[in-house]
Amino acid sequence: MKGAVMRTIGEPLRIEQVQVDAPAPREVLVRTAAAGVCHSDLHVLQGSLPSPLPTVLGHEPAGVVEAVGSEVRHVAPGDHVIGCLSVFCGTCEYCVGGRPNLCEGTTTIRGPDEPPRLAQDGEPIAQFAHLSAFAERMLVHENALVRIRPDVPLDRVALIGCGVTTGLGAVFNTARVRAGATVAVIGCGGIGLSVVQGCRIAGAGRIVAVDTVAWKLELAAHLGATDGVNAAEANPVPSVVEMTAGGVDYAFEALGTPATVRQAVRMTRKGGTIVMIGVVPMGTNVELPGADIVLREKTILGCMMGSNRFRVDMPRYVDLYRKGLLRLDEMISARLPLERVNDAFEALRRGTAARSVVVFES
Repeated sequence: MKGAVMRTIGEPLRIEQVQVDAPAPREVLVRTAAAGVCHSDLHVLQGSLPSPLPTVLGHEPAGVVEAVGSEVRHVAPGDHVIGCLSVFCGTCEYCVGGRPNLCEGTTTIRGPDEPPRLAQDGEPIAQFAHLSAFAERMLVHENALVRIRPDVPLDRVALIGCGVTTGLGAVFNTARVRAGATVAVIGCGGIGLSVVQGCRIAGAGRIVAVDTVAWKLELAAHLGATDGVNAAEANPVPSVVEMTAGGVDYAFEALGTPATVRQAVRMTRKGGTIVMIGVVPMGTNVELPGADIVLREKTILGCMMGSNRFRVDMPRYVDLYRKGLLRLDEMISARLPLERVNDAFEALRRGTAARSVVVFES
């Protein structure tokens, strides 16, 4: 099968022939229909997130089950599925405690004495985020998949595999935004736009989108933001504080830079909540105003993949899409074949795409 292989940090992915093994017990072979191109993939490509090499990137997929190994119970050949990097074992403390997104999933990968799931001429190819979606097939543990209804377009619902689940989950699961609340969303890429939509669905009274790109602010307004602040023109904190009469109840940081995390803290009112969603590069520390946090009783929450329970959450998000409450079509900037995956990364670098989707022939 064809796959986009990363061999060197900073170098373009190479479209190569990769061998995929047969499903072992509890494993599923999925024909990839579509995979969104996420900033986390770009972080790995640029070296700010570590990953074994060589690897096949991609972790926001949807597809169709082709074959299953023994003991598989959740899916069957022909089922439409969404893949999620939050693969869960089902037995650890996090899983049984209701936080499966924090499961380390070590029992869902193959051991060193087993053949690799992906290889090339005998050389193992590391599987990225339990998925490696930039390939025509994915061989995954069944606990990395959720079965969905077959009457929704896979190139749209693929976005639910990471960005949408992270954004909506940050609102519904992590912060639990109250109806009528005031909200700021810093960064209006795929995740930030999903936060905007989650806040709209949750009934937030005012949703302030913050970004440095005018067209992203326009898209955020189309998806539910009530106000927009262009951070390229001036420090956004005074504008947000003024328009919300002292600051917002919730500030969502969806970029992962120390400067924007500090902005999120400063634009939050007394008793407010800051939700850190953006992945801060490994080794980078964020210095925060301690007195402001303590004396104004602000809460800072980390958010890993929207605090998801994806087998419960994702089918619900699919239903929100079917009902017109969740708008996915508008978030897709481009649909590209696998051979143009590097163009999708370049669009991410330049900030010219909300979400690009790699689509595969049926």
